[in-house]
Amino acid sequence: MKGLFVFLMGFLGGMIFLLGFSCSTGASATPPPHTEAAIDLETLQNSFREVAEQALPIVTEISVVETKQQPSPEEGTPWFFFFFGEPEEGEPQPYESEALGSGVIVDRKGKTYYVLTNNHVIGKAEKITIHLYDDRTFPGTIVGRDERKDLALLSFEADSTDIPVAVLGDSSTLHVGDWVLAIGNPFGFDFSVTAGIVSALGRRGGPDGNISDFIQTDAAINKGNSGGALVNLKGEVVGINTWITSPTGGSIGLGFAIPINNVKKVIRDFIEKGKVEYGWLGVSVGDPADAVKDEMGLEGHRGAFVYQVFRGSPAYEGGILPGDYIVKVGEAAIRDADELVLRVGDLRPGEKTDFTLLRMGEKMVVEVRIGQRPAEEAIRTLNKHLWPGFSVYPLTDEVRRHLPEDTEGLRGLIVSSVEQGSVAATAGLKAEDIVTAVGGNPVQSLKDFYVQLGRLKETGTLGLTVVREGQEIGFELTWGD
Repeated sequence: MKGLFVFLMGFLGGMIFLLGFSCSTGASATPPPHTEAAIDLETLQNSFREVAEQALPIVTEISVVETKQQPSPEEGTPWFFFFFGEPEEGEPQPYESEALGSGVIVDRKGKTYYVLTNNHVIGKAEKITIHLYDDRTFPGTIVGRDERKDLALLSFEADSTDIPVAVLGDSSTLHVGDWVLAIGNPFGFDFSVTAGIVSALGRRGGPDGNISDFIQTDAAINKGNSGGALVNLKGEVVGINTWITSPTGGSIGLGFAIPINNVKKVIRDFIEKGKVEYGWLGVSVGDPADAVKDEMGLEGHRGAFVYQVFRGSPAYEGGILPGDYIVKVGEAAIRDADELVLRVGDLRPGEKTDFTLLRMGEKMVVEVRIGQRPAEEAIRTLNKHLWPGFSVYPLTDEVRRHLPEDTEGLRGLIVSSVEQGSVAATAGLKAEDIVTAVGGNPVQSLKDFYVQLGRLKETGTLGLTVVREGQEIGFELTWGD
């Protein structure tokens, strides 16, 4: 009995303790007043919610079907053959391959809606289906595609006028640290939203030579996000998600988007002409080595160095010469050669543009009427018009250490490269030849060399004296019309 009494007293004491705890907490359980930090966090949360609600309907899922051939045994067997059996030996068997990506509804003309995506999402599509956020689906048609910027524009027809169209923002207003949301269909998980910040701007090095200066973000982007929207806190599209860097194939916080300002002209060109028209200057440019910058008086300046000019090109007619250092296009400062290619490409053919450049250390401005960039195949055939068709480099101490002893004390410039198909290549000029004279005048520095090129520009001929393996050789290069 005593044990039972002790048990009951202990049980009742515990209940009283619990009841007392419940009553005491209940008495003070009214929510504490919002702190300023809590209000700020709730405001941010509501902002994300509103942006997601606004932006999700302007993003689409894109389903692409293309016919492929059964790979050879050494290439592996498609997954479905493990379930249905391999075809008999003989001719390669076709099969349908399906891929998923994302897109953004960017415009509407009457009943036609336009969806922007990446060119690599479309691939060699034979059938395209566009899935909207509200579960409607439409067959898609390719309006135009462009490999240089990895963009493609699709269209679909709908009687409805209630399908939302994206508001395109201004990517030039972005700053590192700005909040952004990435919307797309990663790994088939359709209409996913991730949040992050702008990690960096002006990134280069996209896959397959993509020429954009990318927005870097840590908002999670994975396979299937390609072509989706990167939006700011106003719900405006500021980028098109395009690629990631990852050792695993999944997001590690290094995602990249094409700035929307690099896309607006592309959309217009696709709708109006079915293709992108790039501006063309007609120069071969690069980022000069320190030794080149030192000799040309370019220290402390950023820009793109003109190594060669296509004769008859807009640059040639506008007065740009080999040896010029382009620092501005219009009002836009040029940081490097890649940026010059990007900015010139966005200029409209036929428009006149001022180019600010440094020539022998002196600043000057030339006006150039931009041309239309030829197709890649045509550009390769134009090398015969390159002036001069080769590049040179100073005979620095480092260079001389790799030259034969019999060149010690020789003054001139070493040929660093000769362009395939150029007049110089056809004449037999070779890399590592040492140029000692141009047009009969000795050249001992880069400035000497480029001064002579400018002097002989209109003649259509270029006399060279070079030293090769200790022997002096003369070249007479001639350009036709």
